[in-house]
Amino acid sequence: MKKTCLLTFFFSFCGLLLSGPAQAVVCPICIIGVGTGLGLSRYLGIDDSIAALWLGGLLMAVTMWTINWFNKKNIRFHGRKILIFIVYYGLTALSLWPFPQYTHFGHPLHTLWGIDKLILGIAMGSIFFFLGILSYNFLKNKNHGRAHFPLQKVVMSILPLIILSFIFYFITK
Repeated sequence: MKKTCLLTFFFSFCGLLLSGPAQAVVCPICIIGVGTGLGLSRYLGIDDSIAALWLGGLLMAVTMWTINWFNKKNIRFHGRKILIFIVYYGLTALSLWPFPQYTHFGHPLHTLWGIDKLILGIAMGSIFFFLGILSYNFLKNKNHGRAHFPLQKVVMSILPLIILSFIFYFITK
């Protein structure tokens, strides 16, 4: 456990040193911060469904970040958005699958509403993070391309995850 915490700190520190200007929602520092929080969730005893909500949000943010990076580098090919999505989510599922003793992934008693807690949390977190971004874009367009308040994009993408975390906390309590 100490080794994992030290590695997390090291990579977070390197990301902080190597990061460029911040871009809300898809900045490297935000992604590293959420990733670090996810690493600590097991240590703090947070239910897997709640941690998976944030993992889903993180996966969606990294997917969007990668698509934006491809766009900036003018790398375009048919099906790239779907391919990026499949690669990130597929690699995450593959990393959880062989370690059921740590993640309870696929365990029949580790379900909520008949769905595996990790799968449910990742799906809900991804969907609601994306809906938060869509809501931000809608409100920004209604306000002539300007945000209503500073950091609105961050607040509107994270707020659904916070609300869902409280809901899942009371459901799984």
